[in-house]
Amino acid sequence: MSKDLRKAFIALRDKQLLGAFLKGMNDISDELVFPSPEGGILDPDNLYHRCFLPVLAKAGIRKIRLHDLRHTFGSLLIQAGASIVYVKEQMGHSSIQVTVDTYGHLIPGANISFVDQLDVVRKQREATTPQQSATQTQRAPKDETEIPAEVVDLIGGGGRTRTCDLRIMRPSL
Repeated sequence: MSKDLRKAFIALRDKQLLGAFLKGMNDISDELVFPSPEGGILDPDNLYHRCFLPVLAKAGIRKIRLHDLRHTFGSLLIQAGASIVYVKEQMGHSSIQVTVDTYGHLIPGANISFVDQLDVVRKQREATTPQQSATQTQRAPKDETEIPAEVVDLIGGGGRTRTCDLRIMRPSL
C-alpha cells in the first residue's frame, strides 16, 4: 500500500471513529470501509455499472474490467523496477512462476542485459588471453561420421524440439 493510500485510509478511519463516537460508540471494528448507501455490503455489479463505468466514460477511458486495474498495478510495479519477488507478494500469487508467466515480459531490459553481459565476458577474455601467434592454427579434420536420423529423434537433437516462448519450460506444455 502506498503512503498516500495509507493516509487516505487513516483519514477515513478517523472520520468513521468520530462519527461512531458522536453516536456513543467507541468501536468501529465491525463497520465496513466502503458500505452501500443503505449501510450494507456493496454489490460488485452495481458498483461496476453505476459507478465505475460512468467514471471511465467521463474520463474518456475505454471500457475495462475492475480486474484490469489489478494487472495495471502489477505491470506498473514491474516497470518501476520492483523485484519480481515483491510483485509476487503484492499480487498474492501462489508461486513466483505465476508472476513471471504473467508479468515477466515487462521486466525492463531483462533480455538486453544478458546480451550485454556477453560483451563483458568477451572483454575479460581478451584481457586475460595471451598474445596470439602470427601463424594461424590449423583446423581439426571434420568428423565425417553422420548420425542417423532415428538416433537424432531418440536423443532429441535437430529440428525444433523446444518452443520459442522461453516462459514455457517443457515442449509438452
